[in-house]
Amino acid sequence: MVTGDRRSSSDVRAQLDQLLEDDPADLYENAPCGYLSTLPDGRIVKVNRTFCAWTGRTPEQLLHTRLRDLLSVGGQVFHDTHLAPLLRMQGAVREVALDVVRVDGSLLPCLVNAVEVRDADGAPLMVRATLFEATARRRYEREILAARRAAEESEARSHTLQQVVFELARATTVQDVATVVVEQARSALRARGAALWLVTGGTGAGRDAADPTLVVARSDGVPGAVLAELATAAGGRVALELAEGLRIVSAGDRLTAQRPTLAAAMEAAGLHSLVVVPVSAASRSLGVLVLTRGPAADGGLIDLDEPAAGDLSGPDVDLLWTLGRQAGQALERARLHEETARQAERSAFLLDAARLLAGATEVLEMVERLAGLAVTELADVCLVDLVTEHGARRVAARHGDPARQHLVDELREWAPPARDLPYPARRALAERRTQWFPAVADEWLAATVRDERELRAVRGLEPASIVAVPLVAEGRALGVVTLTADRRRGPFSAADVEVAEQLAAQLSLVMAKAQRYEFETRTSHTLQANLLPPPPPDVPGVAVAVRYLAATRGVEVGGDFYDVAPLPGGQVAIAVGDVVGHDITAAATMGQLRSVYRALLVESPAPSAVIDRLQASWPLLGLQRMATALFATLDLSSGRLRVASAGHPPPLLVAGGRAEYLPVQPSRMLGAPPAPAPAPEWTGVLPPGATLVLFTDGLVENRSTDIDMGLARLAASAVRTTTADPDELVDRLLADLAGTHRADDIALLALTRAG
Repeated sequence: MVTGDRRSSSDVRAQLDQLLEDDPADLYENAPCGYLSTLPDGRIVKVNRTFCAWTGRTPEQLLHTRLRDLLSVGGQVFHDTHLAPLLRMQGAVREVALDVVRVDGSLLPCLVNAVEVRDADGAPLMVRATLFEATARRRYEREILAARRAAEESEARSHTLQQVVFELARATTVQDVATVVVEQARSALRARGAALWLVTGGTGAGRDAADPTLVVARSDGVPGAVLAELATAAGGRVALELAEGLRIVSAGDRLTAQRPTLAAAMEAAGLHSLVVVPVSAASRSLGVLVLTRGPAADGGLIDLDEPAAGDLSGPDVDLLWTLGRQAGQALERARLHEETARQAERSAFLLDAARLLAGATEVLEMVERLAGLAVTELADVCLVDLVTEHGARRVAARHGDPARQHLVDELREWAPPARDLPYPARRALAERRTQWFPAVADEWLAATVRDERELRAVRGLEPASIVAVPLVAEGRALGVVTLTADRRRGPFSAADVEVAEQLAAQLSLVMAKAQRYEFETRTSHTLQANLLPPPPPDVPGVAVAVRYLAATRGVEVGGDFYDVAPLPGGQVAIAVGDVVGHDITAAATMGQLRSVYRALLVESPAPSAVIDRLQASWPLLGLQRMATALFATLDLSSGRLRVASAGHPPPLLVAGGRAEYLPVQPSRMLGAPPAPAPAPEWTGVLPPGATLVLFTDGLVENRSTDIDMGLARLAASAVRTTTADPDELVDRLLADLAGTHRADDIALLALTRAG
């Protein structure tokens, strides 16, 4: 056993010695790398067994083959342009990466080291090259490069998200958010174009909340034809179905069968796919982000029914999902901010409207000013129709753009009272509730207008939304306010409708109050016109002028009166009076007093007798106010004048360039306890050409001037007025003594006896 082992050891040592003796040749042939030698022109003249095994070729197949012919196409180009020139210049190259093509066509990654052997004169004799198999190293390097690219892409995505979050945080409007999302998404995915579609509608009358609409909020780089086809798809809810998840819609037979026009538009624009990203917040779909992409390397249809990332990487998909969620949250914040700002604007608008209504004095003025305010803040068109005694009447029609006012003016031809109210206003008035049309379809317009000309006029306004609000106050329908928003402004929101209703409520209350005031004013004017006598009759031998001015504050009728009445026997009765106060009660008392006075004239009593009878009958008449009065009779042939006063200022006689008050002694006021003696009476003659002026104390008395001063001013003014015409005289007296603001009524009568 031992002997056998010793012989075996001897044999092993002998074999080892033989190997060591043959080592150079064996090391060359079976080395763990490829050896080869080439002539200067690249032809292989010697190659070891290792390289032959790597390539799957025999030495005979490799000898006299040029090295470049064993390389891949890229390797051949690199050999000719870099390896060979460097070797000639430097005499050696180190670790040049080349791919050798095996006999089966597969590639063998290698690292080549080569030296050029030259003669004493430097001429090339041979190239000796060593090739190391670099499959593992190449894989490792690729993994390192992939990891580096992944890290760089991750950093880029992180930077993109940081930038998006930063810019979205600064965005305060929906348009700002849309701009950030579209630009950042397009840049991050290197897309041809991007467009953001937002969900609108879904609330209000005539709108199905389950069927909202998608509208373009922002588009950048998306061809118009593709955008139009996507808009058509959005109208058919296709985009909403796609928004159920992140999709890639590829051009191909499937899309051509489903949406041929969209597929054709994409093909014409050179697009191979659309990436559809849902934009959401708190599980609510707010819209979709659509990215357009250029030609794909391999093409192919991505399934439209199941979510798929297609040729997008996982991180790209994650980036898009995150971008969609960030956009949704930013949209919610922006909408809340915009709504808060709009609410503040609406509150300010209602406050301005309240101030405007408070400052208006007439209904028509109020409505016109309010319509002007509405088209600057709330709507593009404001129409106001009021219900009057003679039916509906359009009193205001305004457009916010003066250049388009003519479009609204054209509609007056079809407005009341020419025709009935248009449909929205007619329905609002009949039902006494708001009619809100968030969207206005052309078919609906055609069905509601009266003829083709009206339809063209309405279409010219480009209505996008209409609100008709009835004006109702104290159980009465006063009219309708119709507001229209055009396609530039966009449809009315529920908050806009609420503001319109509040505005209509304010207008209704103020209109009801204004109408009551106007009714009272008309009543006062009518009462005044009926209480005061008509213009004085023509009396032979005298010229008479009368004037009545109501106080500038309060009801425009008071207790002052005048009267001129011809009597039998060639006489004329003259009277002026002043009931305490200048309100409706004073006017009513004045009317009763004048009627009783006229009744007493049937017996042609003397002026003093008129006062005594009125004093005696005052309690029987039930009059609550006292009054002053001046009664006179004039004999037209002799000029004999008789005057009696019941607490009233004396008349002024103007004659011969002089003016003096007649010395009429007043008795007690009418309504005061009766005097123990009959009222005194002054008797005299009114000369030919002389003028007798009778007046109430409103002409000569005010807060800054006592009655004595006022009487002196009246006499001075009468003297300065050198005219025999009583009309010119009373006008001059009023101009000199009656101010712009009067606290009391004024009755003025001037009678001139012919000369």
